[in-house]
Amino acid sequence: SPAPADPDAKPQTGGARMGTFIGVYLPCVQNIFGVILFIRLTWVIGTAGVFFGFLIVFTCCCVTMLTAISMSAIATNGVVPAGGSYFMISRSLGPEFGGAVGMLFYTGTTLAAAMYIIGAVEIVLTYMAPSLSIFGDFTKDVSIMYNNFRVYGTCLLMVMGTIVFVGVKFVNKFASVALACVILSIVAVYVGIAVNFNGNDKLKMCVLGKRLLKDIAIDNCTKEEGGPLWKLFCNSTAGDVVGCDPYYDQHNVSIANGIMGLSSGVFFDNIMDSFLEEGQFIARSKDPEEIQPLDRPIYNQVVVDITTSFTILIGIFFPSVTGIMAGSNRSGDLADAQKSIPIGTICAILTTSTVYLSAVILFAGTVDNLLLRDKFGQSIGGRLVVANIAWPNEWVILIGSFLSTLGAGLQSLTGAPRLLQAIAKDGTIPLLAPFAVSSSRGEPTRALILTVMICQCGILLGNVDYLAPLLSMFFLMCYGFVNLACALQTLLRTPNWRPRFKYYHWSLSFLGLSLCIAVMFMTSWYYALLAMGMAGVIYKYIEYRGAEKEWGDGIRGLALSAARYSLLRLEEGPPHTKNWRPQILILAKLTSDLVPKYKKLFTFTSQLKAGKGLTVCVS
Repeated sequence: SPAPADPDAKPQTGGARMGTFIGVYLPCVQNIFGVILFIRLTWVIGTAGVFFGFLIVFTCCCVTMLTAISMSAIATNGVVPAGGSYFMISRSLGPEFGGAVGMLFYTGTTLAAAMYIIGAVEIVLTYMAPSLSIFGDFTKDVSIMYNNFRVYGTCLLMVMGTIVFVGVKFVNKFASVALACVILSIVAVYVGIAVNFNGNDKLKMCVLGKRLLKDIAIDNCTKEEGGPLWKLFCNSTAGDVVGCDPYYDQHNVSIANGIMGLSSGVFFDNIMDSFLEEGQFIARSKDPEEIQPLDRPIYNQVVVDITTSFTILIGIFFPSVTGIMAGSNRSGDLADAQKSIPIGTICAILTTSTVYLSAVILFAGTVDNLLLRDKFGQSIGGRLVVANIAWPNEWVILIGSFLSTLGAGLQSLTGAPRLLQAIAKDGTIPLLAPFAVSSSRGEPTRALILTVMICQCGILLGNVDYLAPLLSMFFLMCYGFVNLACALQTLLRTPNWRPRFKYYHWSLSFLGLSLCIAVMFMTSWYYALLAMGMAGVIYKYIEYRGAEKEWGDGIRGLALSAARYSLLRLEEGPPHTKNWRPQILILAKLTSDLVPKYKKLFTFTSQLKAGKGLTVCVS
């Protein structure tokens, strides 16, 4: 039979209870499908190629699946009270690790809100209403774009923070709308790929030689003297041509179709990677003559805005598979949490992983390689590639992705303050005591204010590609500790470790932990060290100030097992003279208050053994 509930846990309250589908599966699906799916996945596939793109997605999905298996074992170990993922980790690993991981999870959730907000602003400014740009034409200078994201992101954060402060009921109702938008958008993309099996003429690109051009109307894609292209690449004085760009002189222009369709065989053009450095041209070849600017003006040629590699892309993509703990966070509202959390979470991961992995194959087989690598759709007039694949209209994806991204941001801004309040109420981190207070309406107002401030710091980075790897670190640390908790409890065979979920093994948990650490250091070794350093500082602080809780956790069991193992290894015979240490037995008399009567006896004993030997005290 399962172990009893944790004595520190609050009892479950009555009320409506949710099943597996509504309570776990749908929230997980909604949280996993994020902004990266709509605005970065095509770029990741085009840049990494089919082979590395599939490997990136598969690796990230493996991390979440192995973590979900470990989490299912922890969640089904006894009755699951309200408290969610933080409760599970802290009660399995102890107050020090629990507090450290809780703060990492909180920081990750808060930065996720920042990423969703910047993503929503990017969708509006880049693809829906470019005329709203405050600082001029952002297609000419990428820094203008990021400044727009910062200003509009800050405004949107204030609005969303106010909504969360005023009405959490609205956030919960909007979650259903956001989920409907996500499902509708994904269905529209699949239908669009099928409808465009033979390609279409909707998206045309102007190509000079092998280089992709931007902001050029298809009607103007010609080298006719006096035309827009000629005026761009050639200098003239009083009607006389002074000179044209050498690359322009040597190459012809051509018009390329963006959406080729599955029947075109474009899949084979997308198999190999196209990793480039910042400032290089997007071209059909990796020949230095094609991709290097060579100290000449860029004109209207599309350039790479950030350096790319396998490790950088895995860090950018990873946040799109997070959100697997959305179901466990609702553990207090589930009718049967022990049944619902494992089934709902694992089915949600299988569903989303299937969509992501199939998207790699389908996008690579449908879209031209140059267009896949054009991150902001500059070659097609600032249009979103995924939206133009979808059926019946691009606005289905634009509006759907915007609303779903807003919904995910609101969910993060709602969940993060409650997580911080739960950590503060545990009392393991004395510094957080002020955030344990609720408002008169029972809302964690102070925690919300801190969350908005941290979120604002993330928005000031101004770029999804800079935020995503940082956000990945915090979630990877959290998932790593979930796997560690499951492995430790299994190997130590603690008496209360009897999960009802039987499909776990300590080796799977260690594999999950190893993958988490590997992805962290692959993505960014300095971000990984920063996250580990932050966890270490919190751990030592809790150990020093607040670790007075006894939750029957695995770390206490680990210490006991280590002590037992060491004692059993001691030799039975007399020790060698080099290893001799005084071992003293003290027979102490106690007072009526059970306090040693002769305390100086302990001081004398300490001096005798000089702190080196073993002292056993009995009364």
